[in-house]
Amino acid sequence: MTIELAPLPLPTTTDPSKFGNFGREVKGINPGDCTPEQLEEIKQALYTHDALLFRNVSLTPEQQYALAKTFDPESENYSHGNNKTETQTKSILHPILRAIPRVPQVQLIGNGMVYNHEGIAEAKLNHPSHKTFHKTVVSPEDEANGVTRFYRWHMDAALYDLSPPRVTALYAIRVPQGPKQTCRYDDGSGDELSLPLGTTAFVSGQTMFHLLPSELKSVAVRAKVKYAPHPFVWMAPARAKSTGLGIESDGLEMPLNELPPWSEENVKIYPVLWKNPVTKALSFQVHPCGATELIISPLPTGAARENSIVSRWCAHHRLEGG
Repeated sequence: MTIELAPLPLPTTTDPSKFGNFGREVKGINPGDCTPEQLEEIKQALYTHDALLFRNVSLTPEQQYALAKTFDPESENYSHGNNKTETQTKSILHPILRAIPRVPQVQLIGNGMVYNHEGIAEAKLNHPSHKTFHKTVVSPEDEANGVTRFYRWHMDAALYDLSPPRVTALYAIRVPQGPKQTCRYDDGSGDELSLPLGTTAFVSGQTMFHLLPSELKSVAVRAKVKYAPHPFVWMAPARAKSTGLGIESDGLEMPLNELPPWSEENVKIYPVLWKNPVTKALSFQVHPCGATELIISPLPTGAARENSIVSRWCAHHRLEGG
């Protein structure tokens, strides 16, 4: 049976012309019980549309891991690794995640006490909030009226020692009930998003790249990001920007000599852009809160330099005597 795809509704603040291909609902199929042919269709659909939604399905942890592993059969790790977040008590992720004992590649996230769940006898989970990580927070009055912010824009990856998975799979077991929240982008645009409680927002890295002017695209295709060792421990004492897009430059990150043991060979450097293996389109793949360096290769010989971002930056700093 061929899978059926339906477009996902977009927020009212979105320009539909920029998101024509982003996100699809897959109907009439359980991703944990597919034929090889259906799995291949799912793979093609995900690489074409970047995010897939399956409603009202039931998955075991084994099925969830098997689905993600379909895209990367040789990998035995997933996201932050097998039980690693629970051993790093100073990590910003430690209060948030618990690994499923028999399938540690799958991790439990939520809020409150959990009992007798998939081999976890008891766990206290804390749902992340911008109030625990941002340098500034919304006013008490706004919070009382349901206003919040995006906590931290990220990709599911350890960013040290382990390479990121090709895909991530989020399975909702029980979602919180209550009035919707108003999520502020807090980027000066005034944009807001009305969201159900406990929402995870997904963004199109491909659209982000397409929206850039040509000179910034030139920088992006030549750039790589170097991440901190044990980045989720390193960033824990710091405070994030109000957008959730990076941490403030206050020097509060944990000093490298106070981190858990680490080696330079396990530090990760990744391209700013990821090339889709099916569509060949370029997309952003950056976790700004864990980044320590931006490495930009020079322009190719003969390329125009007068309008390049790097040239303008250098000219400015020469004028300032820097």
